[in-house]
Amino acid sequence: MLCRFLCLRGPKKTPDGRKNAFAEGKRAVKFFETLYKMPILWYTFFIYTICSVFRGEAMKCMYCGCTESKVIDSRAADEGRTIRRRRECMQCGRRFTTYETIETSPVLVVKNDGTRQAFDPGKIKNGIIKSCEKRPVSVSKIDKLVEDIKKQIYNSLEQEVTSKRIGEMVMDGLRGIDEVAYVRYASVYRQFTDISSFMKELEALMQTKEKSSEEKQPE
Repeated sequence: MLCRFLCLRGPKKTPDGRKNAFAEGKRAVKFFETLYKMPILWYTFFIYTICSVFRGEAMKCMYCGCTESKVIDSRAADEGRTIRRRRECMQCGRRFTTYETIETSPVLVVKNDGTRQAFDPGKIKNGIIKSCEKRPVSVSKIDKLVEDIKKQIYNSLEQEVTSKRIGEMVMDGLRGIDEVAYVRYASVYRQFTDISSFMKELEALMQTKEKSSEEKQPE
């Protein structure tokens, strides 16, 4: 199609039509010879073609919904199990982050009422973030805790896990990160109905803290 365009782009009526077509043909050959000597153009054309073919499966911009974006930075995360990509939207110019991870076998969470739903680490993270509001807990610590819980669940090789077990994992992790966040999460998870149950949880926390302090003291 491009050859035809280059060969026939001259005037429709010329004194010598054959001579003009021949000159345009030579120009097309020279154009492709130049293109062949520039690999970066071939690479760009290949990427553009692939993106055009799979445009329906492209990552949408979270701000404007545009499906065209470019990757400006890629880094390994989670000890090489995840690829973090920083993208820039071609339409609005704003940037967003995507993650490429290994697909794992689905794990179902068994809730207290017996219903089941797919395991979603995002829900765990949201719950931890709410418990850590206005506390000196960095996002990296929260992400590490969520990742540790994911490892425990997937390494167990079980297809179902109870919500109670997940809650205990979160509480065990928060206990070593921030005591206030731990109490907040425990108050929601264990559904304290009165002050006595709340005080029992605080006493258990203090006993655990004293025990760990005694173990750290040198003999």
